Amino acid sequence: MKSITKAGLAVGTVLLLAACSSGTGGGGGSAAGGPSTGAAPAPPAPTRTPTPTPTPPPYGPVLGTNIDPVNAALGQVAGAKTLGDLDGVLGGIATSARTAGRSLGLADEPAAVTTARTELVAALTSLAADATKVRGDIKSRGVCAVGSAQAELGASEGLAAVSAALAKMAAAGYPTTFAVPQTPKQQSRSLDNGTLVREGRLRGQGVFKVDNGGRGDAVVSLALNGKSVHSVYVAKGQKASIEGVEDGTYEVYFAGGVDWDSDAKAFTQSCRFTKFQDTLAFETGRTATSWSITLQPTVGGNAKTDEVEADSFPQP
Repeated sequence: MKSITKAGLAVGTVLLLAACSSGTGGGGGSAAGGPSTGAAPAPPAPTRTPTPTPTPPPYGPVLGTNIDPVNAALGQVAGAKTLGDLDGVLGGIATSARTAGRSLGLADEPAAVTTARTELVAALTSLAADATKVRGDIKSRGVCAVGSAQAELGASEGLAAVSAALAKMAAAGYPTTFAVPQTPKQQSRSLDNGTLVREGRLRGQGVFKVDNGGRGDAVVSLALNGKSVHSVYVAKGQKASIEGVEDGTYEVYFAGGVDWDSDAKAFTQSCRFTKFQDTLAFETGRTATSWSITLQPTVGGNAKTDEVEADSFPQP
């Protein structure tokens, strides 16, 4: 039993040595199928493909896409024939300028035009506000004719700033089709005090006197059945009269404002239209009738007036 045990140990020793030998040999151990004592190889690291950086679109088309609608809207200014038409055009200018400003404010731009882009965005916002202001002035009668409304837009600081910023863009290699519309200049025309704008038959003996203490020039009319018969221009702070008024009961209208357009027979700016509630009767008897009115709120005054819509005001 002991010898067998020893023999077994010897054999085991040989096998153990063989196993150890195969672990350090060239390739024999692997062929013999012996156990491996080396660590398992690490799995290969995953290959990561870098995400490409998107190339920004060319800036010229981006600029043109946003400016073209503004340019198109401005191109309609000269063609407006009525204040209603121009109001719609101004709305388009405000909308397109506001939209362009927002879009360009979010778009990437080349470093060379960053300053110009900032100026352009601010200018477009200003232009939108200016166009909206002209619309408000039309509604409030701050401007009362197409020409004066066009002139106000033409003097817009925002419009000039857009043009200046786009000139810088063009100098940097990014031109556009933008063009400032041709608009008239604001005017301040007037007539000599006492000029008869409408001279009817002055064969009577009545006298009509006007004292203009208001804030602007005025044209005062004596009307029969809603139609002007006599109209006189009374400058601010001046007095004027119509002599030879024939007998009759007249309505009294006056239009006030700035810049008298003799062709249209109307003020083009700050216009207002008023009618006296009471009529004036001129009668010839032993003495001639003489009426005097003052175009200014007066303490103790006995004449009440009503505002009148422009389209229902008799032409002086």
